[in-house]
Amino acid sequence: MSAAAEAHEHHGPPPIHYSSRINPAVLGIFLFIGSEIMLFGSFFTAYFFDRIVARPAQWPPLDAAGVPFERPWFLALINTLILVTSSFTIHWATVACKRGNRAGLQAGMVLTFLLGLTFLLTQVIEYHRIGFNTHDTAFAATFFGLTGLHGCHVFIGLLILLAMTIRAFRGHFSPESHHGLEVGGIYWHFVDVMWIVVYVTVYVL
Repeated sequence: MSAAAEAHEHHGPPPIHYSSRINPAVLGIFLFIGSEIMLFGSFFTAYFFDRIVARPAQWPPLDAAGVPFERPWFLALINTLILVTSSFTIHWATVACKRGNRAGLQAGMVLTFLLGLTFLLTQVIEYHRIGFNTHDTAFAATFFGLTGLHGCHVFIGLLILLAMTIRAFRGHFSPESHHGLEVGGIYWHFVDVMWIVVYVTVYVL
């Protein structure tokens, strides 16, 4: 068939031309993460404004009874180790998928989901036992603002992980087709890194 005949037979829009070697889905998640960093940046700005500009006599400040707010740093440290471990398990799942190891992919996804769920449930328990609430002081409000914002991202990440795990057991991922797994993994790594920043800022410094 001649070129003119092929052009006449073609229907619909022309094929998409990609000017970058990066997959559009991967590029999209990086742009989305950039916007999320700006969102977290606004919460960190409020936190440091309360700590540095307001200049309380001590940090954490005193509550209504004159007792310093106590941050459960040890429990948060355990939660940090849980979340960091989940970053390794999802990396294991991604590598296993690229090597055609379906059992490794499934095991890595299940472990990542369970670790993320454990992190979120532990944070809920921490909220119930922490002893102060958002209306107590500006410190309490920014504490719950930062940790709560991250908790919302963990919850969204768990929904993504659940969908990815179901797809992994249905055989949707392969060494040739794994962009959905890769995109979800990038988001989960972002959640992990952001928690380390939150932990050091809120619980340690």
